[in-house]
Amino acid sequence: MAQVLRRRELGRALLARQWLLERAEATAEETVTRLVGMQAQAPYAPYFGLWSRLRKFGTADLADALTERRLVRVALMRSTIHLVTTADYRSLRPWAQPALDRELDTAFKTILTGLDRAAVAESGRALLGARHLTPKELRAALHERWPDREPRALATVVRNLVPLVQVPPRAVWGVGGTTRYATAADWTGAEPAPAADSEHIVLRYLAAFGPASVTDVQTWTGRTRLRPVLERLRPQLAVFHDERGIELFDLPDAPRPGADAHAPVRFLPEYDNLLASHADRTRVISEQDRKRVMTRNGMRATFLVDGQVTGAWKLHLGKASATLEIDPFRPLATTERAEVEAEGARLLEFAAPGTDHDVRSGRATFIGREDAVTGEETDRH
Repeated sequence: MAQVLRRRELGRALLARQWLLERAEATAEETVTRLVGMQAQAPYAPYFGLWSRLRKFGTADLADALTERRLVRVALMRSTIHLVTTADYRSLRPWAQPALDRELDTAFKTILTGLDRAAVAESGRALLGARHLTPKELRAALHERWPDREPRALATVVRNLVPLVQVPPRAVWGVGGTTRYATAADWTGAEPAPAADSEHIVLRYLAAFGPASVTDVQTWTGRTRLRPVLERLRPQLAVFHDERGIELFDLPDAPRPGADAHAPVRFLPEYDNLLASHADRTRVISEQDRKRVMTRNGMRATFLVDGQVTGAWKLHLGKASATLEIDPFRPLATTERAEVEAEGARLLEFAAPGTDHDVRSGRATFIGREDAVTGEETDRH
């Protein structure tokens, strides 16, 4: 009989691999590689995700990696924008392509009926080869050639069939700017790999998110029919069950700390993959709280207490002050509140050094720029 891993044990294993039990000594690029990319629809979100995971991290560490083209923002898993290394863009794009194709075949099926998608993709590639374009400019240029088609659908064909990078200064801390596209091949100097190494990528996923079921892997990537990949890997994997009897796969030597392992307060940005990479997310968030976190416009920034999502947060940055707004989902014990305050104060010092700081929860004040995490429009396309 396979060992049963209870929900709290699964949560501790996930947090350990995500460097959320203990901050790590690593670079931004090493961390992004370990996490198999970071979801980055909110342009500044990865800065906070890296800060929560690393002992030494400054905003320039990520900003420089973006401007120097060592990290890029490109549509990958679940057809969402991810921050990845240039090497991982090449290996992960063919892996993510089925999810990108399915989006075109479902959400845009009727609109694209009868359209030569390959011709649209090549037209977009040529347009972007001439100069970097904003989404609006790309839509308008494509619509001139296909005036009977919906402009957003045309641009999505290009985005999903031609890997596009959102070029700096978009997502550069303290600079920002409108979204502009370049082809990833032009920006990085390399085309995607001809095929995905599925087994290697699944092993990397397990290292960062395991133990996990087949459905968990499929949820993370946005693909289906991945059981054969896990079956090929089975001889080299450890196999467990969760409390419901669902089979879980893992790397034999991956960390699986006990349920009593200390889990400090951690602040997570919007769209953090910790909350988006399993079919069953109760290892870190209850179903009730997941409904509070998932909104019509996306996923709220959250904080963890004792390894579970316990509330949401929002940062407001002004010229001379910064306020961290805390929204606990349940009453906090005195010790929990103190730890949330302390970690919140450290977050403010990271995000707004040299300004007055204030942490507020509801009507009460615990600890005085526009929102650095949620003030910028998210990059869905």
